[in-house]
Amino acid sequence: MKLTDMIGLGIAGNFAGHLEQAGEASDFVNVKVKDPAEPKAIFPFYVPNRENSFLNVFPIAHDRICYPDSGDNLQIEPEVALICDIVYEGSKVKALVPREFAAFNDCSIRRPGARKISEKKNWGPASKGLATTRLALTSFTAGCELDHYHIASFLLRDGQCHAYGMDSPAVEYSYFHEKLLNWVVDKMNHQQDDGPAEDIPALLQAARYPQQAIVGIGATRYLPFGEQTFLQPGDESIVAVYDSRLYAADAIRGMAESGEFAEPGISVVRQKVTAN
Repeated sequence: MKLTDMIGLGIAGNFAGHLEQAGEASDFVNVKVKDPAEPKAIFPFYVPNRENSFLNVFPIAHDRICYPDSGDNLQIEPEVALICDIVYEGSKVKALVPREFAAFNDCSIRRPGARKISEKKNWGPASKGLATTRLALTSFTAGCELDHYHIASFLLRDGQCHAYGMDSPAVEYSYFHEKLLNWVVDKMNHQQDDGPAEDIPALLQAARYPQQAIVGIGATRYLPFGEQTFLQPGDESIVAVYDSRLYAADAIRGMAESGEFAEPGISVVRQKVTAN
């Protein structure tokens, strides 16, 4: 399927400490969870076929971020995205089956008091970044390909390369493997319009029950530079998901500095921040 036919979903609070660093923990104070490590909610960033909604605008690009008119507080959100088949039983989601993974920048506007998470996620074309190199998953159980990958991110500004987020193993996600998939399926079937969360079953219906989903599984923690530094036109954002069996973190930073990334075992999305 084309990316434009897939629903785009993200997960809030699946990496310990990120919401606090992003100044968004207070948005979820009234969200009840059974497990302290449980993510807070899923949110839409793209809903195909949903008429008269900003979420109907396809926000993903691989080479640029369009700087919003309102934005002086735009941050990279370095993540892994899963490309998943959606298996239905009637109008209910029976299962998600991950087929591929890729580097993802769930770029966000920090808008204190925003009514819904999605209001910070899609401000038009080129709001998000997804690598063109998508890596195959034969399963999403313990020991799968993704278990060996790390997530790194960088900001290039004025000829200098700055590490933006912590170099993080994918297995450090709070919910991962079958536990994550089961949780997402439950939210796709039951999450309602409540506080910052949205009615996901209604959005799936509005999207005419898409057969695939792009699922960003959560942003990693920031380094102090990333926590304190917002994007500006002229910057370049880099998110790399790389096989730690093949590359050391220092080697990935060297590739970011040079602009030349090796081919095997790396998915990278590089985006120039452009003014409208």
